[in-house]
Amino acid sequence: MNLNKIKKALISVSDKTNIVELAKFLAENNVEIISTGGTYKTLQENNIPVKKVSEITKFPEILDGRVKTLHPNIHAGLLANLDLADHQSQLDEHQISKIDLVVLNLYPFEEVLNSGADHADMIENIDIGGPAMLRASAKNYKHTTVVTSPAQYDELMSILKDNDFQTTYDFRVKLSMQAFSLTSFYDSMIANYFKQKLELDTAFLNIGARKLEDLRYGENPVQNAAVYGDFYKIFKKFHGKDLSYNNIVDIDASAKLILEFEGENACAIIKHTNPSGVGIGDNLKEAYLKAFATDNVSPFGGIFCFNQNVNLETAEEIHKIFSEVIIAPSYDEDALELLKTKKDRRLVIVDLEKLKNSLQVEVKSVSGGFLVQDYDKELFNPSDVKTVTKRETTEDEYKSLMFAWKVAKHVKSNAIVYCAKDRTLGVGAGQMSRVDSARIAREKAKQMGLDLKGSVLASDAFFPFADGLEMAADAGSTAVIQPGGSIRDNEVIEAADKHNIAMVFTGSRHFKH
Repeated sequence: MNLNKIKKALISVSDKTNIVELAKFLAENNVEIISTGGTYKTLQENNIPVKKVSEITKFPEILDGRVKTLHPNIHAGLLANLDLADHQSQLDEHQISKIDLVVLNLYPFEEVLNSGADHADMIENIDIGGPAMLRASAKNYKHTTVVTSPAQYDELMSILKDNDFQTTYDFRVKLSMQAFSLTSFYDSMIANYFKQKLELDTAFLNIGARKLEDLRYGENPVQNAAVYGDFYKIFKKFHGKDLSYNNIVDIDASAKLILEFEGENACAIIKHTNPSGVGIGDNLKEAYLKAFATDNVSPFGGIFCFNQNVNLETAEEIHKIFSEVIIAPSYDEDALELLKTKKDRRLVIVDLEKLKNSLQVEVKSVSGGFLVQDYDKELFNPSDVKTVTKRETTEDEYKSLMFAWKVAKHVKSNAIVYCAKDRTLGVGAGQMSRVDSARIAREKAKQMGLDLKGSVLASDAFFPFADGLEMAADAGSTAVIQPGGSIRDNEVIEAADKHNIAMVFTGSRHFKH
């Protein structure tokens, strides 16, 4: 088991949760304790025998505490490999004692960052000595036990009780990994803070996130999964079953879509990250009914997202079918009373402002690495939009095209969306051929009894051939919005002119893979 006796401990914590109890336990078992600053004061006030680090280093804390533990008497005590006679002899020569246990957590950079502190405060909360001691202790896990969180105290005390006040090799290795994970996370926060503050690029990708919870499984039961980061600061589930991996993916997709309709009463119904229907109206109930009418089959077990407060009138309509998740910024009490009668239905509050501010970059894992890109925030550059057909759009057609373009941006490519000015009429998503997406969208509208005569069509990328445009004309569409840029643009424009369809090129596409 490679047991290590704990005789001397260094304790220096910003989070003092249960530290008095742990220190008393150590002191009662004849462990010599050394400490710094506020921790020293806390232990002394609780009548726990403790020495200042300065007694060990024979050097005072200086520079307002910036330098206190960066000293050979500390780091040699942490790093000495006692399997090597030369290391032991050097400790003896310089009268340095081995430090067996380090209990340490870092300056609260994360908390200060979340508080919106100014730059000077952020700099002062960058810990230097702490990460150095953690890394030294973790590197020397064969001979040093490093504890980084109050959550580890109970296990530490239990192991010491069971092993004649010695720690086991397996326990030390586990703590070492956790210490390196902590310092990596800590440094990533600092690096990303500077990157955002200074708006600079770097050759390194710094991903640091705290685990929020393990999930039951991933996309499928054979896959383990967890959620990390600030998701629960943006979305708060307050009723129903725990969120699943797939729930979280769909919640994220639906809320990003609903952001496009700021200032409107809007509803988006999502299934497998694609919208089955989107609607806007004079009130939320009307928006929901328009979204639902696009496809009244797929919403069963779907995700319902709203950008306004859900009232009872809207809740009564939602309640008529089974829904997995309902998301909104707020709910009226009588609406909640009704929605909560289905105990498994997840109810979620979204902070749309926090969501908007969080949308900076997208990271996707690939074999052996990551892809990173800016979040696709803009619909298009207004100066790039131009009508390319003989006929201009009418005012109503233009409103419909803007609605359709907002939705198409959030549909998996190849994406085709038929719309009116206030609702989707048919959605074709994720097909290998754009014309197949157009066919599916048209067939879905037909199944729902929706007339596409006078509709508009949005395509997330250019039409490679005129066949998609011909299909739109045959369905009854009068206007089309697409990026343009195909070598056959002229053929597509000619087809539009032939059918008296107005067509707008945006100059930008919205692939969503």
